[in-house]
Amino acid sequence: MNNKTGLIIALDVTDGNEAISISKAVAEHVDAIKIGYPLVLGAGLGIITRISEFAPVIADFKVADIPNTDKLICEQTFKAGAEAVIVHGFTGKDSLAECVNTGKEYGKDIFVVTEMSHPGALDFMQTVAEALAMMAVESGASGVVAPATRPGRLREIRNVVGDLTIISPGVGAQGGSASDAIRAGADYVIVGRSIYGSRNPGLEAGKIADEIKKCR
Repeated sequence: MNNKTGLIIALDVTDGNEAISISKAVAEHVDAIKIGYPLVLGAGLGIITRISEFAPVIADFKVADIPNTDKLICEQTFKAGAEAVIVHGFTGKDSLAECVNTGKEYGKDIFVVTEMSHPGALDFMQTVAEALAMMAVESGASGVVAPATRPGRLREIRNVVGDLTIISPGVGAQGGSASDAIRAGADYVIVGRSIYGSRNPGLEAGKIADEIKKCR
């Protein structure tokens, strides 16, 4: 991804035509479009190919299985046109290594979840977030996912990962601030419902891109 605006839209809709319409509307304001299971299950894997015409696609599949299954998932996703896949690290070093190696085979990126943005992440994930971040560094992953909803935690994860790319969800509907996340160390912020649920997604994406620009 080229970091021009620092904004990634999380396109968590389920209708393919709606997804294409929103992608067109926000394309000039975003550096990537993150999609997940809701859209792929609703519209098919080919939606990755269609959306990639407007911006690089990050497949937020949070891959978490044995190494061979992880490899197969990543392969199919990259073949469909995704530029990156988000994976979990808690399945262990061997599974993560398989994802990273597959990414390198295709010249694509792997982002590792450290700590998720919702309150439930405090139950289990927060206690191992730094270890997951270090595993991401040691595995050769492209970057990590860290929460915009907790800027203090984002700073701590930045201290662990050094220059690795951080993409940060939770801005908008979950209460996170784009400017706070960037100041805490995020390279990109991820915004979903506040953009795709608005009456004018392009206008809303532009506003958030401007907010990011002002605090860089």
